[in-house]
Amino acid sequence: AARAGARARRPPRLAGGDRREHRRLRPLREALLPHGSRRRGLGAAALGLGAEPGGGRIGRGRACAHSGAASGARAVAACRRDAHALRRRTWPGYRRRCGGLPAVRRERPAHSARRRGGAPAPRAPGPRPGQRPQPPRGRPVGTGSSFTRRDGRRPPARDAARARALDSTDVRIALVTPFAWSQPHDVNEHVDVLARELRRRGHAVTVLAPSNRARDLAAGRRALLGAFDEPELIALGPAVPISRRSRMGVPVGVRASLSLALARGRFDVVHGFEPGLPSLSYLALRDAAALTAATFFSTERLGYPPGRAQRERLLARVDALLATSEDVAEAAAVRFPGRYELVPHGIDPELFAPAEKRNLVVFEWRQTERPLLRALVHELAQQPDWELVLLRTRTPASRPGVSPRLRGRMRVRTGRTGAARAELLRPAAIFVPAGEGLPRVVAEAQTAGAAIVAPPGRATQPQLAAAETARMIEDEAFRARRAAECLAAAQSQTAEVLADRVEEVYERLASRRRSHTTRSPFEERDWIVADLHLHTSWSHDCSIDVDELLDHAEAQGLGAIAVTDHNVFGGALEAVERARSRRLVVIPGEEVKTADEGEVIGLFLREEIARGMSFGDTVAAIRAQGGLVYLPHPFDRLHAIPTPATLHRHLAEIDVLEVYNARLLFEAYNEEALRFAGKYNLTPGAGSDAHVLAGVGTGAVRMRRFSGPEEFLVSLHDAEVLRRPKSLVYLQGLKWVAQAKERVR
Repeated sequence: AARAGARARRPPRLAGGDRREHRRLRPLREALLPHGSRRRGLGAAALGLGAEPGGGRIGRGRACAHSGAASGARAVAACRRDAHALRRRTWPGYRRRCGGLPAVRRERPAHSARRRGGAPAPRAPGPRPGQRPQPPRGRPVGTGSSFTRRDGRRPPARDAARARALDSTDVRIALVTPFAWSQPHDVNEHVDVLARELRRRGHAVTVLAPSNRARDLAAGRRALLGAFDEPELIALGPAVPISRRSRMGVPVGVRASLSLALARGRFDVVHGFEPGLPSLSYLALRDAAALTAATFFSTERLGYPPGRAQRERLLARVDALLATSEDVAEAAAVRFPGRYELVPHGIDPELFAPAEKRNLVVFEWRQTERPLLRALVHELAQQPDWELVLLRTRTPASRPGVSPRLRGRMRVRTGRTGAARAELLRPAAIFVPAGEGLPRVVAEAQTAGAAIVAPPGRATQPQLAAAETARMIEDEAFRARRAAECLAAAQSQTAEVLADRVEEVYERLASRRRSHTTRSPFEERDWIVADLHLHTSWSHDCSIDVDELLDHAEAQGLGAIAVTDHNVFGGALEAVERARSRRLVVIPGEEVKTADEGEVIGLFLREEIARGMSFGDTVAAIRAQGGLVYLPHPFDRLHAIPTPATLHRHLAEIDVLEVYNARLLFEAYNEEALRFAGKYNLTPGAGSDAHVLAGVGTGAVRMRRFSGPEEFLVSLHDAEVLRRPKSLVYLQGLKWVAQAKERVR
């Protein structure tokens, strides 16, 4: 027994460089990894918010765990399957000694007792005194009787990997903004308008953002640790001012909160805004397992991440690229290449409904617009019935001086929110935008019915804008025509149009997903183990004879193999011929080198396919023979691989995606493939990619026995990935020794 008052022993750290739990490798038939296995990403960092004292901690980037029957590492592994595991794995004696939660936390209700409309909100049964709310055991988060919507209805059960396309309603969407929700910002206004419109259409929308408001932070913490009842806003942490060119990372606590929110929310779509900043948007798009979309607003917020490899990794996980203007799309395409779609700013037409116009000119003020201000003062000095308002839309550094020539008719106003700007723009007859102003303010002025001053050449000659302003003042018909044109243009910038465009994008992304049958028609057949990626001496870098490969495969207990030599088909034909008297099934294939986008394997081929064609032509040649398109090591960035745009373009033509290749140097490449296959419900495959006999069977799948390509594909839907990795240095050394012997001969 421990002495009274003795200091608690620190839990031992996990061994290993990556601090993960090490397990002894099982035999080939037992080391199973389901194709829908849990994804990494929540990890030990989530313990910073979700774990109770004693269940784990964060310290200098290392995860600690207790060494009991259920270690902290196992708790983290269970957390990846069910985010509420962080709430359940607690130290039993801690609460008994501490008397449960503090009195303030016990007395504070977890949710408001009434909704906005005044109706009482549905309440779940409260916990026992001193106990935090817990989800029912045995049920995943978001399903079952413990999860209710705000209107009292129970939502349909959802799976983490949703097999069907998105419905027109009831879609779970996460909108992630990098800017503090507690402070006005044009991007946050765009997000807020989009969220309200999508909620009006029946979707469950949650905004993930930083905030400096204590009330938001407390509510966000309750949502993460309590009942996740589709909150409208989750404040993940305080906002940290970071320069656009800064390489400072997001604080680990905020990253842990983001991981926990993504895990518990089980969103269908994660939409990040301005991901070109070191922010929550970038991390959410990088780590989310759901469908993703990214929206860019400014040509100046594109500097992150600085490394090309990081940008390519981000692009591989973003499914749709959006921009608010042509200029922004062109600038973003330089650093994030892809196909961009334009979306409106999303203006509330009721808030900016035109009012009775006054003789008022509103000028968006910037410090760099002093030449234009002098020209406007000169013109308005000759119009005694007109007023001038300088509108500051950013945090003012200094207040501009009021000209004596317009004394009593010139004012300076600050409008950082849409409501504040609406009071000035609705009665304004003329609006003069700043050269480096906010595009959203221009759309708001158009919606308010103001005539926009935007003559060609204004950037180099600001006097042209002042001259056009004077013409609008003197020519009422010209001003009315310009105002009518602006009102017509504003019809495409409303919140309803924005929601329509975004919904179309979401539906198109969801259509890429494939639906699989939940019941296999081959349940009565026996199980076999198949290695779907093997080479023989017909490949230029392999020395395994066909007979040796067949004998060794049978000795390893394999029931099927796919012979996929590099750019030759003779080895596969020879293997098929010599295996006719064996029980081993041989799938004839070829690993074809494309022009510049990696390799593609064709299974069940009849003849050889030439190398050097484009990715699309190679896929077409495989399908022309009735073969199956098997994409090997699609994210091995140490070699040539297809671009994200190519993968998305040919997604419907890929029959099997290799989610485990035993020869990859970094396991992260296999994890990326597993994430990609899970996102689109692609059929997973695995192979050893063996070039020596010792590597045969190190990667395989356990599937039902099949006959022909159709049965193979159906059986592979319910297959399980088998992993028995060996030292890559050892296997590569054997390969080099064999190649050296061949050169000596």
